[in-house]
Amino acid sequence: MAPADGLGALPTALREAIAAALRQASGFVPLRAQRLGGSASGATLAIDAADGRRAFVKLAAGELADALSAEEDGLRALQAAGSVAVPRPLCGGRHGEHAFLALEWLELAAWRPASAAAFGAGLAALHRHAGARFGWPRDNWIGASPQPNAWGEDWMSFFRDRRLAFQLERARRRGYGCELEQSGIERLLSGVPALLAGHTPQPSLVHGDLWSGNAAALADERPAIFDPAVHYADREVDLAMSELFGGFPEELRAAYRSAWPLAPGYETRKHLYNLYHVLNHLNLFGRGYLAQAQQLVRRLNAELR
Repeated sequence: MAPADGLGALPTALREAIAAALRQASGFVPLRAQRLGGSASGATLAIDAADGRRAFVKLAAGELADALSAEEDGLRALQAAGSVAVPRPLCGGRHGEHAFLALEWLELAAWRPASAAAFGAGLAALHRHAGARFGWPRDNWIGASPQPNAWGEDWMSFFRDRRLAFQLERARRRGYGCELEQSGIERLLSGVPALLAGHTPQPSLVHGDLWSGNAAALADERPAIFDPAVHYADREVDLAMSELFGGFPEELRAAYRSAWPLAPGYETRKHLYNLYHVLNHLNLFGRGYLAQAQQLVRRLNAELR
């Protein structure tokens, strides 16, 4: 496999390990590779085969090597659901401190009303895949953050303890505890049962990290999802995050609600669910997300009065 665009910075043995895994898994004979982004320890690559096929390859090192194994597990679960297009895992493996995951290449396109509506209906179908409990058979990752998924019978306790409290403890270790406590974060944690009172969702299979950068339309207008943080949860967590940073067409939400209407109280719950993601961004990217986290805490505490 000929390196290009800086791939020579990667160890030769690692390039050869990826090429050997691709050949063994799918008869994919790598011809050339191109770096798409990232660093030597966390790069993304496009690898072209002699027969015209292309693979998307992700690399990770250190503790994030486990994230690729978890991602492959999540992609296979989403693929088995058959509700929305998912890049098919081709092979994965480790070489030294590095891990790699090779995926089917998807040709992405701009959203159109038809593809956005298809995504809304497909997402509702995905959420119809129900589990017996909340959580997942293994812990996984949301971006570069660990995500604990130990099984829970009760959604309120699962979300409070495995999501909000977990991220809050990480924020405290990073020095944000006092400022979050001034916003009333402890009061909010004790108020989660009241905010979710009477809401008893089924455990639904969710993507778990559904912002606009992790979904797209394909050239044939099928919707696709990738980079998941899969688990069984209240289906509303996906809908809430799809609104957090914008980027999704309104046709998506309209089609979803037509296929499976949301329960009363969603407009409050979505802020609670999105606090998890804002705290995660605070922990990953720093103080620029502190004011947004504080604003959400105060807004939710106002609902408890």
